[in-house]
Amino acid sequence: MILTLTINPAIDQNVTADRLVFEDRAYIAATSESAGGRGINASCVIHSFGGKTLAIAPSGGESGKKFRKMVCGCGFPVELVPMANEIRTNLTITDRQGLTIKLNHPGLPLAKDSLGALENVVRKRLPGATWLMLCGSVPPGVPADFYSRLIRMAHEHGVKTLLDTDGEALIQGVEAAPTVVAPNQQEAERLLSTALLTHAHFLDAAKRIRRMGAESVIVSLGSRGAVGASASGMIEVIPPRIEAVCPIGSGDALAAAFAWARDRGSEFADALRWGVAAGTASAMLPGLRFADLPQTEQVYERVELRNVG
Repeated sequence: MILTLTINPAIDQNVTADRLVFEDRAYIAATSESAGGRGINASCVIHSFGGKTLAIAPSGGESGKKFRKMVCGCGFPVELVPMANEIRTNLTITDRQGLTIKLNHPGLPLAKDSLGALENVVRKRLPGATWLMLCGSVPPGVPADFYSRLIRMAHEHGVKTLLDTDGEALIQGVEAAPTVVAPNQQEAERLLSTALLTHAHFLDAAKRIRRMGAESVIVSLGSRGAVGASASGMIEVIPPRIEAVCPIGSGDALAAAFAWARDRGSEFADALRWGVAAGTASAMLPGLRFADLPQTEQVYERVELRNVG
C-alpha cells in the first residue's frame, strides 16, 4: 500500500483554449473539473498502473462535497478528514500549442483539530503501508514542521517516505531524512537560494540537497528529464523529444511512478526512468490527464539513463 497525503487539496478547473496571447481574444474549446492536489494526482497514477494506494486528505464546505464526489469516483480508496473551511479552487489554462498557465489558490487555514485528525489517520494507516508520499503545499497556518513529524513517524514504522513540497515545509522536511525528496527546478532553487542554470548546477543541486539529510534526491527538470542522487551515485535521466500538449501534473506523475516502481522492487535508477517516462507520457495528453501504464511503457523504452559519477 502506498499512502498519499494531500493536506491542501483542490478542485481543479481546467480550460483548453485555441491559443494564449496578450492583448487579443482567445476562444475556449473545452472545460472540465477534477479533484486536485499532488497526492490525489499521485494516487490516480499509482491506481492506473495497478498499484495499491490510499489517498488521505481534508475536505469541508460545499466545495468539499463536490471534491468528495469527484475523488470517490476515481476508483481508489480515499479517507477524507472533515474540516471547517472550503476546498480551494485552482485554474489551469492550456492552449493547443501546449502553452500552459496554472493559477493556484493558497488555500484556507486548517484548524488544529483537523490537522491532528489528519496526523491520527496517517498514524493508523502506517502499519499497512510501504510508502508514505507527502505531497503539495501546506495551507496557511500549518506548522512548517508538520511533514517532518510525519517523516519521523513513518521511520518508526519502517515505512519509506517521498517528500514533494516547497518552501519552509521542504527545508524542514529534508532535515528529517526522507527516503527521497523530489523538488522541481524552481523548488530546488528556492531551497538552495541559488539559480540553477546549467547541467553542472543541476547535478550539484542534487548533491547539496542530499547532504542536507535526504537519503536520495530527484530534481525534476521538465522536458529535460531529471537528475538523481542516491547512495549508488549520480544519474541523469533523459526523455525522448515529444510534442508536449499539457505539461501540468507531469511532476506528480514522475513522483508517483517512481514510488510505484520502487515498491515493485526496482532499483533507484530504473525507478527514476519509470518516473520520467510517466511524466513525459502525461505531458503528451490534453488537459490535466495522466498516462496509464501502456502509454508510459511506450515512452519508457525510449528514456535514456546516464551515470554521471
